[in-house]
Amino acid sequence: MSSPRPKFYIIDAYSLIFQVYHAIPLMTGPAGQPTNAVFGIFRDILNLLKTRKPDALVAAFDGGGRVFRSDLFEDYKAHRAPMPEDLRPQIEPIRRVFEGFRVPVTLVEGFEADDLIATLARRGVAEGRDVVIVTADKDARQLIGPHCVLLNLRKNQFLDADGLKAEWGIRPDQVVDFLALTGDSVDNVPGVPGIGPKTATQLLEKFGDIESLLAQIDQVPGAKKQEALRASADSARLSRTLVTLSDDVPIDVTWDQLAVDGIDMPALKALCIESGFHRFLDELDQYAPTPKAPGSDWDTDAYRLVDTPESFAEFLIQLDTQPRFALDTETTDLDPLRAQLVGLSFCWNPGEAWYIPVKGPLGSKTLNVEDVLDGLRPILTDPNRELVGQNLKYDLLVLNRPGLELAGPITDTMILSYLLESGERNHNLDELSRRLLDHAMIPISDLIGKGKNQRGMDQVPTEQVAAYAGEDADAAWRLDAILRPRVEAEGMGDLYATLERPLINILARMEANGVKVDIKRLKTLSDEFADRLETIKTRIFSEAGRAFNIGSGPQLRVVLYDELKLPILKKTPKGEPSTDAEVLEQLAPRHPLPRLIVEHRQLDKLKSTYLDTLPRLAHSDGRIYASFNQAVAATGRLSSSDPNLQNIPARTEDGRQIRQAFIAGYEGWSLLTADYSQIELRILAHFSRDSALITAFAEGKDIHGVVASEIFGVPESAVTSDQRRVAKMVNFGVIYGLSGFGLAARLGITQSDANRFIDAYFEQYQGVADFIDATRARAQAEGRVETLLGRRRAISGIKNTTGRNLNLAERTAVNTVIQGSAADLIKKAMIGVDAALRGSGLKARMLLQIHDELVFEAPTAEVEPLAALVRHEMTTAIPFDVPIEVDLAHGPNWLDVIDLP
Repeated sequence: MSSPRPKFYIIDAYSLIFQVYHAIPLMTGPAGQPTNAVFGIFRDILNLLKTRKPDALVAAFDGGGRVFRSDLFEDYKAHRAPMPEDLRPQIEPIRRVFEGFRVPVTLVEGFEADDLIATLARRGVAEGRDVVIVTADKDARQLIGPHCVLLNLRKNQFLDADGLKAEWGIRPDQVVDFLALTGDSVDNVPGVPGIGPKTATQLLEKFGDIESLLAQIDQVPGAKKQEALRASADSARLSRTLVTLSDDVPIDVTWDQLAVDGIDMPALKALCIESGFHRFLDELDQYAPTPKAPGSDWDTDAYRLVDTPESFAEFLIQLDTQPRFALDTETTDLDPLRAQLVGLSFCWNPGEAWYIPVKGPLGSKTLNVEDVLDGLRPILTDPNRELVGQNLKYDLLVLNRPGLELAGPITDTMILSYLLESGERNHNLDELSRRLLDHAMIPISDLIGKGKNQRGMDQVPTEQVAAYAGEDADAAWRLDAILRPRVEAEGMGDLYATLERPLINILARMEANGVKVDIKRLKTLSDEFADRLETIKTRIFSEAGRAFNIGSGPQLRVVLYDELKLPILKKTPKGEPSTDAEVLEQLAPRHPLPRLIVEHRQLDKLKSTYLDTLPRLAHSDGRIYASFNQAVAATGRLSSSDPNLQNIPARTEDGRQIRQAFIAGYEGWSLLTADYSQIELRILAHFSRDSALITAFAEGKDIHGVVASEIFGVPESAVTSDQRRVAKMVNFGVIYGLSGFGLAARLGITQSDANRFIDAYFEQYQGVADFIDATRARAQAEGRVETLLGRRRAISGIKNTTGRNLNLAERTAVNTVIQGSAADLIKKAMIGVDAALRGSGLKARMLLQIHDELVFEAPTAEVEPLAALVRHEMTTAIPFDVPIEVDLAHGPNWLDVIDLP
């Protein structure tokens, strides 16, 4: 195939489809649809185009209808199994893959794909092309010739005449005779009973072809073979006719129609997003980048700069007629509470945007910020106008600072995208535009530069900012038109409207409130931790017998494994002995050094992450203004950043000391903490309907003590602290799919004991076992799971397995239902608390949401009414089959709190 002849690739569509279907494990898309075959076809076509670079390409499908071979032999393919149920719905999207890559599809009624392939291959060779047939079908081997080879994409192997000789011991012109002798059980081609591939090869080597063989049966060695050939002579001839491919099918196609000529990028990207094939998006861009076309509807030169009082007045008239529009702000800082407003952009039609500058380089035309905000105020505070945008919480915070509180309903494209794909995805505007709009946004570095030469947005010429800001608003407007209908179609419209949307404003208020920190206390703790770190370091060097860089993995490996000769329990992906925390914990009983390393790491992380960082993050008022993120955690939980308050360890004394530095912000005020009690276990009881769990919670019993009593077979009054500890780990291990091995490692017990405890648990709590099995079955059948309020998450990779040990996908499914429902609950509670607070007349403010806990700040005199309000809203936010309890406490700081009854 080294000649300069044009390369013509023919894809045996169904051969490839069945190959990838059987080769790739179960996959599901965002809507729960099966996608493994679609994925395989997409990958193979993309790779074929990128690496093989064919000049012409076609995919051959069966044409349907009765084929001529059935007229010759009624039972032809009569026993072929029906198409698998989870493959059938993938055929249409597979056809869309071919269309998107602009691979012509050919089919002719009454003919099989093999006949079309034979016809196209003959024409290709006759007209000077090198033909490559992409197939694993053995019938196609009869087409092999000087300019025609087969390609098995799965094995990445070509098969020519030499390869055929090496594998079957025959020439290409003998393939039909070979198949006529051996038959084909898949296609129900009868062949000759008793003659297998080895014998067929031997016979063809001696006699050349089937007619010569049948004419000289007496010379065939072996009486049984002779008898079989005589009895099946007609069957052999019929079989030869059945397997011979027809190369004269009437196919009306030209080489121009088969020429490879680009791809349909928007169609392919839409299919990728619909199917969840996000890894292909970058590959598509690399394969066929799509630069912006001058004069297209993304022409940012068309965006309008509103920089005079007259043009602003005209703009307001147009804006006032819009019931909904996209909004974006440009500022001087990523921190909305430090940022100064540079300008605002608006859009309500694709390709049209307006930018109003209020700050710019010296000499540039800008409008007075107060005049602009006053002009916009009646419109932006109109509760009947809907605002569209990307990460609108930022814009809310920016505009709230000068007193402009947006009042209308919000459609946030970032949150919509997150609801559709809550896994590990990036939902920023650049990524969404690339994935959904096939459009590369203007990089911000084009405006402000990078590194030490970076400038503020207020130093960029307003004309450039207008293009950038207008594009942001325009993209958000277009994304809304794509994402909002999809959210509705997925049944999550109410989830957005009643839970996620109102939460945006609540989180903005929480971020604006911030929380006061005791800077002096943090400095004192930092100094204390520094002294302790030095002491631990001295002990580490003493145990090691020398000094070394404690933070260096390679140096630590030398000390642990080369010098101290400790056993290697695990290796890194690079094959090096591991020094991670789990390994060090397992090595700790063997030598004091690993435990000291763990202690040093933990203390050093707390010091650098919190004690030394929190003072730098504090504003001039001594408050820290953390961000609360709605579109990060896959389960639906909120996360925090700058700083990440959720990672402060509450179960260690050192972590609790850091909490002590979070204080009430005013004289005579206190902090109130409200923490759901064992909420995930209560949600598990609700979902599982397990009568024993429900009864235990209804009677207010210690759930860990109850479980310990059951799995150890002792009265509750006799449960020891160690037994309760085991039960507690089993309780939570059920939610997280903890295996016997994992439980044993955490409790320091044997794996057989751990398995015995888990088995005892499921024997006593059959409802939990049934819930896990039902969740696993639903994830397998639908490719997704749902939380209590209908939040959906796609789950891929679940097999038809049984038993208590869950694989990662199954653990994810169960954990998502429980943790996701807990996230739904606390979000619903926050909405209820916020509304009740705003109508109560109390001065109290909600400050933090950390896991299952809310933190408030209030005058000490308001603590009791605030506690009653919070308890009511948190316990009644969603009805459950078990009582919901909240632990309430108050005090001067986050640590030193007194429980409230």
